[in-house]
Order: sequence, then C-alpha cells, then structure tokens
Amino acid sequence: MAADIDQREREALCDLFLERGPDAPTLCGDWTTADLAAHLVVRERNPLAGPGILFGGRFEGTTEKLMERELDRHGYEGVVDRVRTGPPLGPMAIRPVGRLANTIEYVVHHEDVRRPAGGGPRPDDTELQDVVWGLLRRAARLLVARGRLGSTGLELVRPGHDPVRASGKGDGAVVTGDPVEILLYLYGRKIDADVKLTGAETAIAKVEKASFGI
Repeated sequence: MAADIDQREREALCDLFLERGPDAPTLCGDWTTADLAAHLVVRERNPLAGPGILFGGRFEGTTEKLMERELDRHGYEGVVDRVRTGPPLGPMAIRPVGRLANTIEYVVHHEDVRRPAGGGPRPDDTELQDVVWGLLRRAARLLVARGRLGSTGLELVRPGHDPVRASGKGDGAVVTGDPVEILLYLYGRKIDADVKLTGAETAIAKVEKASFGI
C-alpha cells in the first residue's frame, strides 16, 4: 500500500507542479516549484547530489549546480516529466533510499506545494493517513534523532490509536494530530503543521527548539 501512496503522491505532485508553474512558492524556504522539481530529479538520478542533500554545508554548491543543469537541459516541464517517470531502470539507476523514505519524501513535498497553493490538511484521506501512521511507527525515532532530545520523552498521538514513542522513556511532550500533520512537524515544517503540542513545559521548550528530520 505504501508503494501505491508513493506513486499516487508523485503523480499528484507532478500535476500540481504543472498547474502552478515554475515560479510558485513552496514550504522549502526560498525554493520555487522549479527548484523543488529539480531537487527531486537529482535526488533519484545523480549520486553526486547526495552529500549536498544529506549534509549541506560545503556540499550544497555541487547539488545546486546539478539542479540548475537539470533545468537548463530539460526545461521546467521536462524536469517535471523526469520526476513523474522516476529514475531509469538498470544497474546504474540511482534508486530511492528505500520505500519508506521515498513515500515520506513525496508526501511531504506534495504538501510543500499544496499548502502555499491554498491546500489544507487532508484528514478525510484515510488511506493516506493510515499509510503515514504506519511509516511513523517505524521511523519516529529516526526522524526525531537529529533533534538530540536525549532522555526527553516525546510521544506521537493519533486520536483513536495507540501512541508512538519517538524519544526517551518517561513523560515529556506529546504531539497530537493527524499522521500527515505529525510527519510535517517532524520534517521541518513545524509552523505549517496542524498539531497540538502538550506536556511538561521543559520538554515542550526542548521540542520546539529541536531541528527534526532526515
């Protein structure tokens, strides 16, 4: 099912890319839709982009040049088409880092374009929410690890479901909301995520300051 959601979100994102055009804003800082589309292509097709995506810093320049090259060679619509088709088959293909990571990537980036375009939360999409909740159950600690919460407890709560422990062992902070909103919160979109943060004041303060994501 996760694979189906991955492809569904990829297709919907590409449709929205074409609808919005190359200069529309996203939730990815100052990136436009063209920048985001180029990022998705080099992420899947060019290993030289990996260090800049994963580590940033002095590696970012190389990744940015690869993104610019994609747009120069293929144009915006061509780059969107390359996102839609995904990486080519064969031994030299640069495949996504697992189904889990790829599904998270496309759900988040679809929201990165949907939200500035006027799209809101998708609580009625039960299939999407169920898949994302399953991914969070598997990846919560990985997504939170970068925030270095240490022993501070953090639980993820989807109303009507068993909570997911993301950090620590004891009481601390609790993030409550629909799974997609929780995912956005843990993926660096705290301001745009429709969640409720509750718990001990010290734990809340630490979570609010933490930088989560992969």
